[in-house]
Amino acid sequence: MEETVVLPPLTGLLDDPARPYPGQHAAEPPYPGQYAAGPPPSGARQASHRRPEAAQPFDGGPAASSGPYADQQYPPYQQHQHQQQPPQYPGQEHTAQHHPAQHHSAQHHPVPSYPGQETPVAQPDPQPRKQRGGRNLQAAIGVGVGLGAVIIASLFVVKALFLVVVMAAVVVGVWELSSRLTERKEIKVPLVPLVAGSIAMLSTGYWAGVEWAAASLALTGLAVMVWRMAEPPENYLRDVTAGIFTAFYVPFLATFVAMMLAADDGPQRIVLFLIVTVCSDTGAYAVGYKFGKTKLAPTISPGKTREGLAGGVALSMLAGALLMQLIIDDGSWWQGLILGGCAAVTATLGDLGESMIKRDLGIKDMGTLLPGHGGIMDRLDSLLPTAPVVWLLLAAFVGS
Repeated sequence: MEETVVLPPLTGLLDDPARPYPGQHAAEPPYPGQYAAGPPPSGARQASHRRPEAAQPFDGGPAASSGPYADQQYPPYQQHQHQQQPPQYPGQEHTAQHHPAQHHSAQHHPVPSYPGQETPVAQPDPQPRKQRGGRNLQAAIGVGVGLGAVIIASLFVVKALFLVVVMAAVVVGVWELSSRLTERKEIKVPLVPLVAGSIAMLSTGYWAGVEWAAASLALTGLAVMVWRMAEPPENYLRDVTAGIFTAFYVPFLATFVAMMLAADDGPQRIVLFLIVTVCSDTGAYAVGYKFGKTKLAPTISPGKTREGLAGGVALSMLAGALLMQLIIDDGSWWQGLILGGCAAVTATLGDLGESMIKRDLGIKDMGTLLPGHGGIMDRLDSLLPTAPVVWLLLAAFVGS
């Protein structure tokens, strides 16, 4: 490695005859032609100090051809072009003409360096260590506890109140995703039909079932196509495709949460669904942090490891077995093992899918609404694809 150090011009060397030049012994007399005391007169030429092996013999002057120092070779004097220039030293590539001395503060050059002297390199200030993932852990825990309290309170007081909470989260998630698409890719997603369709899908899923929810999804796609016709035709297909994807990804997948809630033991099913998903994330984080070595998908999410995935699957299966046996009517522990394992896999795939979207958009988080977590979509990423799997398995094991 090479390091270029810009040195300040040396001043005062010619004022003190007892002070040697760099590389000159203190007992030696000054160079031929050097003034013994005081600064050189106006127009005097300065010497260019170079390494002895790179210096050229002096080609003139009586002092060079006779006397006690006739066998010594001195560096030639350097002619001035337009103005006096400070001497250049070995390794110095920029002269003071390009970098005046007043532009270099003492912070950059606290001590002038001479040839053969090592230049001290300032050590950068140590940066504070960030927590894993760059998250504020205390804020994340506080927000998580607050969200859990809101969910539990709405679930076991009035079931329809929890449906309102889900609608609010879905609408905010749709807004976050459409806003990021517009900011990063200039994709104009029709927001009004998406919000109306989200509310329609969740309502019909809760009150009427999956058939009406699917019909609401189809009508939302048609509404997006018609709404976009009010704009110029450029990029029509791109905007409509993004709108239909948003309608499927956020509100339609969340509709399966509303359909789980509609069952007689709906609150217990929601608790099972949330806990197995959270255990998947928690187990993957804890095991991956402690034992993770083999990357799961380094190009998508470098923090995820195969060991972490195994830990998430194990903890989710354990939680599923316990909860299926204890809180679900006619449920069995072995059904909980299957449900927990499938939920852990889909939660991981959902997290990776969200990471792919954010990498394509060039962002870290979908929003900043939840301190320590990011946006609403950053919390729904593993829940959304897990909801239809849990709903389907519960319907197959104990009925809908």
